[in-house]
Amino acid sequence: MNKPMRPAEHAEHLLLEAILNQDYAPGSALPAERVLATTLGVTRPTLRETLQRLSSKGWITISQGKPTRVNDYLNNGGLALLASMAGYGKGLSASMVEHLLQVRSVMLPGIARMAARNDSPALSEYLEHAPGVDESPLDFAKYDWELQLLMVTLSDNPVFRFIFNDFTAIYHGFGELYFQEELARQSSVAYYQELVLSLARDEELVEQCVRNAMETSIPIWNSRRKNDVEQDREQL
Repeated sequence: MNKPMRPAEHAEHLLLEAILNQDYAPGSALPAERVLATTLGVTRPTLRETLQRLSSKGWITISQGKPTRVNDYLNNGGLALLASMAGYGKGLSASMVEHLLQVRSVMLPGIARMAARNDSPALSEYLEHAPGVDESPLDFAKYDWELQLLMVTLSDNPVFRFIFNDFTAIYHGFGELYFQEELARQSSVAYYQELVLSLARDEELVEQCVRNAMETSIPIWNSRRKNDVEQDREQL
């Protein structure tokens, strides 16, 4: 996990974080090769390797004799960009995290319904080991994410798993932060309990239960982020 990055990987990490932070906005030109190499602290051959890697993933466009430009990834990006973005969770804005939570609130309820239809007992068995409010934020984050991945697996649609695999790194980065809020832990405990009852009845209730929980998580996350911003301002 702590394996040192190669120079090209390190430069890619720095450059992608700069793009996500809007230091290099979509449509803008990157600095000249010599300047950018100095900024990133790498040699020009290493920089060229880095730029080729980002180009192959769709982040930038390299044109012979013209400045390298940042692509409009928000409008033209795809799953490949999501996959590479996942590794830079700390570079994501609060609004981007909220967008991802909104996507989850749309996708996961239907996935949960399919999972309940295919193997309701497996979900019920997993929920027997749900954490209590006093469990650590890290334990909560791990348990909650494994529950989501179990739903995805039981849906029996591998494409869902491809998509959610790309969320994993982002979730591990922000899940623990989210569950530091006692309200988030309380809400999830209530959700797990309601989900057990829903599984005992029918899959439509499972879908609604999951939808309610996912939609509830968004304002809790926004409240957490607002508190963090206010604390940062107080420290200034």
